[in-house]
Amino acid sequence: MHFSKRTFVFGLICSGLLAGCGGNVRMAAPTIPEPLLEQISMSVGVRMPENFEHYVHEEEIYGQKSWSIDLGRSNAALFEQLFAFMFANIVVLGPEDDPMLMPIDALIEPSIDAFEFSTPEESNTDAFAVWIRYRIKVYDPDGKMVSNWPVAAYGKSQTTTLGDSDALRNAAILAMRDAAALMIMKFDNVTRISSLAGAASQPRSPLLRRQQSTEAGEQAPATPEGASNE
Repeated sequence: MHFSKRTFVFGLICSGLLAGCGGNVRMAAPTIPEPLLEQISMSVGVRMPENFEHYVHEEEIYGQKSWSIDLGRSNAALFEQLFAFMFANIVVLGPEDDPMLMPIDALIEPSIDAFEFSTPEESNTDAFAVWIRYRIKVYDPDGKMVSNWPVAAYGKSQTTTLGDSDALRNAAILAMRDAAALMIMKFDNVTRISSLAGAASQPRSPLLRRQQSTEAGEQAPATPEGASNE
């Protein structure tokens, strides 16, 4: 009987210790100082997938904590701020918005390919490290993808002055700011998005116009070869 009681009490203690080994990190929207750069004079649409708006990374490290890192809207808020610095005008599209109907020169769609982190126990250091791999897709007004850019970012934060959750949160913030700095420096060089400036005022291709008219239940009149629409 005494053995059973000791076993029961020991089990309660162990379960309590294990329950305390979980790590939950919720991210607030990080900010970046306004960069010294010349805005690109164009109007861009920004479409963010659902998993980008509400990204959660969960991972169980063997023999250590189980972690849940909820980025929430932190990515979306950071990218909205970043693109507002970079472009003269941005339009954030909702899930039901059709970019083909928007007066935009280009459409940008960011996403997350991967989120990884290491703990001090894994790296034999006193720091958490975070790696985030973003993907930036750019489309022209006709919906053709003109750039597909993987952006790798890194952040590291010491645990000497911060608790584990705060250190991991800080490392994630630093990784996000690292991505922002890289995009500020190289966005146009890599994607050539500025070459699309003014594209919103150009007529769409006849094929796309016919497709849109057909979808709306309208019949697109055929124009004889060589005939004028005037």
